[in-house]
Amino acid sequence: MYIKDLQTPALIVDQAIMYENIEQMRLILEDTDMELRPHYKSHKCADLAHMQMTYGAKGMTCAKLSEAEDLVDCGIADILIANQVVQPEKIRRLADLAGKCRLSVCVDDAQNIIALSDAAVQADSIIHCLVEYEIGMQRCGVTKKEDVLYLAQLIEAKPNLVFDGIQAYAGHVSHMVSEAQRRQQTLKNQGKLLDLLEYLRQNEVEVKVISGGSTGTSEIKAEENLYTELQAGSYLLMDSTYAQLGLPFENALFILSTVVSVRDDLAVIDCGVKTCGLDQGMPEPLDFDVAQIVASEEHLQLHSPTKKLCVGDKVWLIPAHCCSTVNLYDKMYLFDEDEQVVDRLMITGRGMGR
Repeated sequence: MYIKDLQTPALIVDQAIMYENIEQMRLILEDTDMELRPHYKSHKCADLAHMQMTYGAKGMTCAKLSEAEDLVDCGIADILIANQVVQPEKIRRLADLAGKCRLSVCVDDAQNIIALSDAAVQADSIIHCLVEYEIGMQRCGVTKKEDVLYLAQLIEAKPNLVFDGIQAYAGHVSHMVSEAQRRQQTLKNQGKLLDLLEYLRQNEVEVKVISGGSTGTSEIKAEENLYTELQAGSYLLMDSTYAQLGLPFENALFILSTVVSVRDDLAVIDCGVKTCGLDQGMPEPLDFDVAQIVASEEHLQLHSPTKKLCVGDKVWLIPAHCCSTVNLYDKMYLFDEDEQVVDRLMITGRGMGR
């Protein structure tokens, strides 16, 4: 079967480009002390997680407990939940899951640490903890090095918990289009993090893991060589937002859509809000331009396309955000240089937002 034979909308992946992206990331990290811990939220596909592990990933990062459960269910043995888990029932689930894999979680609150310890004792499991250090994103994490020390020492004192180190995630830097700005902000964050590490060393707290980073800062982090783990995710499939940054990764992910109506300077395709993540903007047609794209639930209106389109024509779209787009599909199709479908992968983590 060929791409043109697929019913639309469909999520399709250029297999050769995807593997080249893997190689580019390997080259970036080759002479560093940093290991890759890819973010599962970017593809939510168990098969791709195993592929990343085969090609050298240390383990997987995920955003939600339910994603971690999906990864354990498919046999991934080393997982970081890069967020806080605080609800009592979720803490119990997390503690049970920690008995089936090496599980790490981020913390920034003393009562949460105590609750994690109690649950781990009851489940007879070990939970690894990273104290989250807020370095400018204005999201989770503590801002004072004294608070990091207090939480680290609390973890070390509680049964069935292990203090591994720090998560310092600067997501606000990842999409800065200017490389100079990304470098400047990363250098600023590096100074803040080095100050924290020296403070912890003076207080005899060992930091084994520094986790964070992203696709947008992967090259800079590699040069910096301070972090031990890189949480990049989008590098594998890419999207039009990251394409603006001049990174050594190419777009492998596309939405295949069909023209369903044409009149005057308007073409309407069968892809809309329900099949294309629009949180970072509209998708881009692959081989032509448009004056404007307007989205509704089931359609995109392509105004004044520079290519003549007819009813039944296929349109390839580059999503603005791969992560939110993948989450809308049950499966993705891999294709070769002849546009022949070579595999179908299930998006096993779709919709797992808890």
